[in-house]
Amino acid sequence: MRKLLFSVFLSLSAGLTHNAHAVHPDSDDIQRVLTRHQLPADALALVTLPLNGNVQGIAYNADKPVNPASVMKLVTTYAALDTLGPTYTWKTDLLTDGEVIGDTLHGNLYFRSGGDPKLTTERLWLLLRDLKLQGIRHIRGNLILDGSYYDIKNLVAFDGEASDLYRPFMVEPDGLLINFNAQRFIVRTDRGKAVVVSDPLVPEVQVNNQVQVVPAKACHLHTKVSFLPRQSADQLSLTVSGSIPEGCKSERYFAFIDHARYSSGVIRSTWDDMGGTLNGKTLLGETPSSAKLLARLPSASVADTIRDINKFSNNTIAKQLFITLGAHFRAPDDADDVVAARRALGNWWQGMGGRSNNLVIENGSGLSRQERLTARELALMLQQAARSPYAAEFKASLPVVGVDGTMRRRLAKQPIAGKARVKTGTLKNVRAIAGYSQDKDGNDWAVVIIANHHRNLNNAVLDDLLAALYTQRPVR
Repeated sequence: MRKLLFSVFLSLSAGLTHNAHAVHPDSDDIQRVLTRHQLPADALALVTLPLNGNVQGIAYNADKPVNPASVMKLVTTYAALDTLGPTYTWKTDLLTDGEVIGDTLHGNLYFRSGGDPKLTTERLWLLLRDLKLQGIRHIRGNLILDGSYYDIKNLVAFDGEASDLYRPFMVEPDGLLINFNAQRFIVRTDRGKAVVVSDPLVPEVQVNNQVQVVPAKACHLHTKVSFLPRQSADQLSLTVSGSIPEGCKSERYFAFIDHARYSSGVIRSTWDDMGGTLNGKTLLGETPSSAKLLARLPSASVADTIRDINKFSNNTIAKQLFITLGAHFRAPDDADDVVAARRALGNWWQGMGGRSNNLVIENGSGLSRQERLTARELALMLQQAARSPYAAEFKASLPVVGVDGTMRRRLAKQPIAGKARVKTGTLKNVRAIAGYSQDKDGNDWAVVIIANHHRNLNNAVLDDLLAALYTQRPVR
């Protein structure tokens, strides 16, 4: 069995000799950064682990459990690559208990989700197009939504700020996840009047348009539009107010509709846009075993999916992947797929030599106040990933420093730009980066830098140390 041998952390795991020379960042660099940002010694955890070369890294507060924020996505995505495999896909099916006569389906249409985390409206259109290609235009029956693939009972909602309540990054995983449950509301002008449209169209949302159009001015200075979503037991509404200059546009994304209503609205409006009709109700239920398959849409692979998770730190996809691990490795004693995922990841971690008491995983995305790991164990996981058959897929999923993803604007004008791939993590009291970097001498490194503190945290705490790893010069 593969083991991450924690007791032989740096010198033996990298096969170093006694004449290995020290590198930056070193203890003096760490102290300079802590002093500059007025942080206590225990606010930072750092590990640099050489993957080749005759060099020695550093471990600072390496065994202290810390909150990694979105860096936890590295654990979820590599576990998925390692256990599900890079080619694993999800399936979304359309089935019926009726029959097709002419251009009409007489019977119910079952939408059976297989948990696809990236089922967008564009891909939903492709699935519905398969119905049209079979000559079906009219559906005389109900739309039955089957989200039973996942069993989710014990997922704890993130206690974010009040202003985050309806933001798309807060959307939870679900068997009926479509388009990340998000709507884009666009305000534009049309001959002196303000028009508000939504994409995708979900008819259940009532839009109250109070926007006034003013004479043409600089859009970025004079567009003052506000959006106020409201949700009650029987009504969803969005009040849009303020002013917008003629010829300008404003938009905002919201996710404030439950998964079932959103899925129903998007499926029905997309089918309607394609010229189809569906005259029945929307119901929730499981697909009978006797139902006939009409169309199937496979998802993107795990290898493609983890790229969106790590490059852009997509919480919803990460949580959906986490739940998929639970569903795939579900055991009879598991209370639900959340519990199953925690157990499966914990077993996987221990199977590679990790200590179960050091890994606290709540939802797999890092959007959590409770998740914990140590910098040492994460660095050794990165070392293992770098030597795995799926190293290329895993590394390609990470943001390139100064080039793309969440690192696009960071260190873009520094020598390290383009020479490192790191996942970022940000919470109110957390800043983190972890991944891979070269140094100027061509050595490859696994690097983990995590700061936990209630004040004075910013990206420079991490970036100065990461830049020093590449340049092999002291932090100034």
